[in-house]
Amino acid sequence: MRSYSTDEMAQLKMLGLQIPNFTFPGVKDDGLYEHIALLAATAERAGFDSVFVMDHFYQLPNIGPRTDPMLEGYALLSALAARTSKVRLGTLVTGVTYRNPAFLAKEVTTLDVISRGRAILGLGAAWNEDEHRGYGYEFPPVGERLSRLEEALQICRAMFREEAATFNGRFYRVEGALNSPRPIQKNGPPIMIGGGGEQRTLKLVAQYADMCNIFGDAAIIRHKMEVLTRHCEAVGRDPKTIVKTRLGSLIVRHTDADAERAFEQVLDHPGVNKDWARAGFTYGSPDTVTEKVQELLDAGLDGVIFNMPHMEIPEFIDLAGRTLSRQLQTAAAR
Repeated sequence: MRSYSTDEMAQLKMLGLQIPNFTFPGVKDDGLYEHIALLAATAERAGFDSVFVMDHFYQLPNIGPRTDPMLEGYALLSALAARTSKVRLGTLVTGVTYRNPAFLAKEVTTLDVISRGRAILGLGAAWNEDEHRGYGYEFPPVGERLSRLEEALQICRAMFREEAATFNGRFYRVEGALNSPRPIQKNGPPIMIGGGGEQRTLKLVAQYADMCNIFGDAAIIRHKMEVLTRHCEAVGRDPKTIVKTRLGSLIVRHTDADAERAFEQVLDHPGVNKDWARAGFTYGSPDTVTEKVQELLDAGLDGVIFNMPHMEIPEFIDLAGRTLSRQLQTAAAR
């Protein structure tokens, strides 16, 4: 796997598959990893260029009960590295409060070595207070979490790029921290910041990130890209050097009618917020999905990341990958 410069990264059109759910009908715990590995391998063959997992300890609302199975992200990604050869691998995204930043840099570097240069460091300010309380992690106010995020970004960048990193901040310190073996990718794994906060999060993207991921429809995306552009101008950075993505949910079927029926099943699932689902889902036939995704790309994105219900059926991942990889290849060639 070759490594990309930041400028080269900005020319990529990312198509990512997120696997947020580890509950599959008919799959018991002892077969769980094998099924997830099948999904990742299917995505790779179908044209997805990246695979992401959540960095959570409880299942999230609208996906399933909080008691549903949840695997630790980096152990899983390292195992998936052994079953894939091309897709990039990362969390979408790690909460800054969950790990000491120096340890996180070591963890992601290890993934980069195992995968031969395919790791992505996804990082955000964290939000799930329930998990923090359950696991005994401190859950400071959002302003402090964002300040911790900025320090963590500086530490991770230093440990990716320097032989012995030293940093003395308000919340974190490292003194001559070694990170050997070095990352396979030049300057270390690309850093993706998750979140669309306009005052601080997107400013941190402009200052430190290679990639960012946000939520929202085309109008929201267009607005967030304008905000990001202003932050880039303030620090003297070309926004084209940042790979900009959006996470959403996808249902693609051979016909619009089949996709509509599958979406109705999602709406009928216990605990699902119907307004959330209608805002976050893209669904339809390959032609319809292509048209809807093009609206997102035209709003300023460089790629899309989707999770998908019904992941017990890899056929739908294959259809999604084959449909959207051609579209993104065309967009990249423009």
